[in-house]
Amino acid sequence: MDVFGLLHLDELSHGLASVSMFPYFDMAHYIVSVMALREQPGALAVSRVSPLACWFSSMLYCFGGAVLSGIMLAEPPVAPLSNGTGVLLASIIWYLVFYCPMDVVYSCAALLPLRLVLSAMKEVTRTWKVLGGVTQAHNKYKDSLLVMIAIGWARGAGGGLISNFEQLVRGVWKPETNELLKMSYPTKVTLMGAVLFALQQTHYLPLQKHHLMLFYTIFIVVNKSRMMLTGSSSSPFAPIESALYKTLFSGHSPYAALTAEVQKAGTDNGTSTGTACHATTKESEKNRSAGQKNSSSPVEGEEGSLKAKEAKDSKKIN
Repeated sequence: MDVFGLLHLDELSHGLASVSMFPYFDMAHYIVSVMALREQPGALAVSRVSPLACWFSSMLYCFGGAVLSGIMLAEPPVAPLSNGTGVLLASIIWYLVFYCPMDVVYSCAALLPLRLVLSAMKEVTRTWKVLGGVTQAHNKYKDSLLVMIAIGWARGAGGGLISNFEQLVRGVWKPETNELLKMSYPTKVTLMGAVLFALQQTHYLPLQKHHLMLFYTIFIVVNKSRMMLTGSSSSPFAPIESALYKTLFSGHSPYAALTAEVQKAGTDNGTSTGTACHATTKESEKNRSAGQKNSSSPVEGEEGSLKAKEAKDSKKIN
């Protein structure tokens, strides 16, 4: 394209496409992933009780995408662990983040400037993971757009998609945190990237691969940096999601009026029942107090009669 030539973006996109992820970008991915695990509730306690469970959870955070995409493609799920260098590097980072003396590594990596750089580098690796998953699926299923999207999504966001299984390793069961029920921003942006790269791979999107890599990488890095600097967790897709939901999935239901009436009737019944119960309670309290007074009066009468009799006897004696 002439625009890319004028802006020198063609050279930049080719340079980005030729960048190797190992070791620096992979190291940033491992650090951010293990730090995310450590910040989960109860993860630090698990690291003291069972270091093996903590290590296995860390490996799922680091290699969860490759494991999930391998399962979906009927490949051995342990294949990602065959990369001894990557596993060794991730294991060293896991140990330093959780067990470093005086917590030096985690404290330094948690500083905002350094964490901002590490998170940006991790987002760069997301582009390569999504593209790798789409390409891997394209080699096996050349005409299946859906399979390419699914594998690219799993490869780029597998750590979040298998979060329930990872939680089970730590003895936690929270099915309501399933990413399919409430997707987080990384899962959404990875799905968007999988769709774009799958469309480009099948030539439905008239854009060169390295150009799309450049655009997508800039988009996710800028958004991640903005969210970290502003402390905001709102997704940039929220307005589009809201508009699509209202247009496609919140149409008028013929049972909406009936449901509203049933809910209103239930509320009215609950209010009247509560009022009746309150009145009954007050009445029973009144009866109870009256009964206490009545029960005490015979005793007082008996005491009075005894006193009168004693006075009469004393007069007779006198």
